[in-house]
Amino acid sequence: MSVPVSLDDTDRAILRLLAADATLGAAGVGRALGMTQPAAWRRIKRLEDAGVFVGRRVVVDQAALGFGVTVFLGIKLAARGRVGLDDFERAVTAIPEVQVVQHVLGQFDYRLRVVARDIADFERILRRRIMTLPGVGQVEANVMLSEERRPGPFGGPLGGPLGPTPG
Repeated sequence: MSVPVSLDDTDRAILRLLAADATLGAAGVGRALGMTQPAAWRRIKRLEDAGVFVGRRVVVDQAALGFGVTVFLGIKLAARGRVGLDDFERAVTAIPEVQVVQHVLGQFDYRLRVVARDIADFERILRRRIMTLPGVGQVEANVMLSEERRPGPFGGPLGGPLGPTPG
């Protein structure tokens, strides 16, 4: 269990900058906030050591790679139990088109984010890979029509838990 970290305005500004551009180094963060590079590095390191953020990511444009269809699947397992969950999770994470696997509480046991080249490709993935997974019972598919990227808690119009966006 993690302990909440106390953040000041500078910490929040650093998180907003890194959330917008994870490639920024300490020098870039320091320049943007009027800090020295060593001071910015110490702040970033303290936030990272406290577990406020873990790693940095690159967002890949799936369409640019030829994956034009994204489908969200709700999966309800026919049989429950630890063995069934483990078997399903092990098998589903081996499918490269499955980008996200979420174990959820509610109508379904799992939510998956699946990418495919087109609808015919998705049908092939569904029939040959998803429906043959161990324990699969009910499946519900929702095809994504569009996606709006939002800044999240680091700075939207309402500010989120990090407080209002400076501006």
